[in-house]
Amino acid sequence: MYLLHLHLHGLFRAHNLELGRDADTGGQTLYVLELVKALAAQEDVERVEVVTRLIEDRRVSSDYSRREETICPGGQIVRFPFGPRRYLRKELLWPHLDELADELIHHICRRGRRPHWIHAHYADAGYVGALVSRRLEIPLLFTGHSLGREKLRRLLGTGQTRAQIEKTYAMSLRIDAEELALAQSCLVVTSTRQEATDQYARYGRFHPELATVIAPGVDLERFHPARNSDPPSTDLDALLGKFLRQPQRPPVLALSRADRRKNIPALVAAFGSSERLRRQGNLILLMGSRQDIRKAEREQREVFQQVLELVDYHNLYGQVAYPKQMGSDQVPQLYRWAAQRGGVFVNPALTEPFGLTLLEAAASGLPVVATDDGGPRDILSRCHNGILADVTNIDQLRTAIERLVGQPKRWQTFASSGLEAVQHHYSWVAHARRYLSLGSGLVKDYSLPPLTLSKTPGVTARLGRRLLYCDLDGALAEADQDSLQALNKRLHATRPQTSFGILTGVGPQQAKEQLEALDLPPADVWICRNGTDVSYGPDQDQDLGWRDHISEGWDRAALENAMAEFQDCLTLQPSSQQGEYKLSYWLNGEDPSLVAAIRQAIREQGLRAQVMLVDHVFLDLLPFAGGRPDAIRHVALQQGIPLEHILVAASQHGDGEVLRGLPLGVVLANHDPSLDELRQQRSVFFARRPQAWGILEGMDHYRFLSR
Repeated sequence: MYLLHLHLHGLFRAHNLELGRDADTGGQTLYVLELVKALAAQEDVERVEVVTRLIEDRRVSSDYSRREETICPGGQIVRFPFGPRRYLRKELLWPHLDELADELIHHICRRGRRPHWIHAHYADAGYVGALVSRRLEIPLLFTGHSLGREKLRRLLGTGQTRAQIEKTYAMSLRIDAEELALAQSCLVVTSTRQEATDQYARYGRFHPELATVIAPGVDLERFHPARNSDPPSTDLDALLGKFLRQPQRPPVLALSRADRRKNIPALVAAFGSSERLRRQGNLILLMGSRQDIRKAEREQREVFQQVLELVDYHNLYGQVAYPKQMGSDQVPQLYRWAAQRGGVFVNPALTEPFGLTLLEAAASGLPVVATDDGGPRDILSRCHNGILADVTNIDQLRTAIERLVGQPKRWQTFASSGLEAVQHHYSWVAHARRYLSLGSGLVKDYSLPPLTLSKTPGVTARLGRRLLYCDLDGALAEADQDSLQALNKRLHATRPQTSFGILTGVGPQQAKEQLEALDLPPADVWICRNGTDVSYGPDQDQDLGWRDHISEGWDRAALENAMAEFQDCLTLQPSSQQGEYKLSYWLNGEDPSLVAAIRQAIREQGLRAQVMLVDHVFLDLLPFAGGRPDAIRHVALQQGIPLEHILVAASQHGDGEVLRGLPLGVVLANHDPSLDELRQQRSVFFARRPQAWGILEGMDHYRFLSR
């Protein structure tokens, strides 16, 4: 098998992970790395690739600028540049994900072999994976790791407003991406039962029967109890001895990044308010690696500030350690160091999807106190190696820790139970075997189509090396005669190397009549009815393969019924504007919240359709796999035209979707203001001239005719 994993944000490499460096380089990074190693070790797996982002930034290691990196035999990291070269937090990657989807399809086609499935990790990868999955018809597996709706609920609970949350976390884009990934997925891999029953269940596109719990494993070669053959812990003694007056005392240990959700200040408050813990133990906080708190992100700075204020308030100097750096090879040693001193590991997170550190502690012989949420419930119900606590209650958290520190009999019972259970329930070998069994069952009857998509019978069109698409409803509709004549002259002079394509919301015959009235040559490609109808040449030979591709799950009658509740806000367009795979309405007035409500209603009723709004008032319901962006890429694959050799001219509200990704885009001077948000896209040019003059300006800007 050939398997493809998508892990896009943060810093990902094959060795010495910078866990906790920031909010984007946490447990998910380690999970993906260990999963790939475990899968690559299986006999029936030939190759596992992890696709991530290529970063060229002096602030981070040059490791992340390498195109490829070997993880292990059969396991490889493949990095693609998308968006700016510099390192970006995940919330800033959204405008550039279509670019990666296009690059990834090109990568798969270049290899000449489809992966058996794609496994997308987190919402950003889910978005890219869904696009690639539906365009190349590859099964998609999805793991959210942390879900937007759950995070939104928690953030609202802290008193933040929706506007504040949206500005910081781009939450609406994240939730939409999760819905898209769930709609496209044939399997949702969760770590705990609570994820499926409580968190994923909040999504309209989620189907419970497609969810399965596969608990992550732990590397038992790295995480194990102290052995006589272990080297002395002199480095740790020296590092922690800088902070602690009596380093032999039992440590209360926490490992997490400096994130509000991790709730580290509550642990400091619990320790500091306990006379017993202060008399008997020490507190050790490993809050990721850092160079300078002043240069950290705002949320990290705030967490560090709270911790330092609490240390000062409770006068914990000499009893608390918070080292700046600790290599990933030292972390297993730290668990053993704590266990040898009768310590306890604490996970005080407000919400914890899984809790891999709890398994690492258990495998090292270290009992735990953990948040009574999510993954820790499952882990402790199997391992019986610690105590769950309501971490929002400082008294409960303090009492739970006190029940373990300085209680040798209870401590030993929990330590022994954890060691035995983690080897039985949480090995990576068992995880990989169950994972492959489920994945193979999904694709055993799945026949991968050839990468060079076969032409539709009867369609003999052969396009040129370059392809210009013009929006008939906007870019050409208002063009003056002089600009149309100049465009006509340019098109005739460059044929047959440059082909001409039309994008429109109307049907093929109406599009043909409108184009003839403009005195432009017949189109070589007609993408009509907003991407649900593809045809070629002056005779408009239908692409029946495209119709078959978009028909899956389309239920026009059910969609009409779903729209009944919005009948006061919508007017059905006449039959001439409808299509077999296009249901069209007019909006009775501009109401942005109405479109969101329609999308939500479609999701909640489990209907596979997308909602498209054009020119602020034309609302179309289209098949899930249809639409203009996918139709453009379908034609490119059919004809073997690189996306960088396609130029799209647009100007209307709603045209933003066709201007994302690798195709070149030109926005005319007389464009709708909504397109201004695309000014940061590197493949979108804003012309200074309107109408067809702007199209010609874009062709010159890109030197399009010499490509």
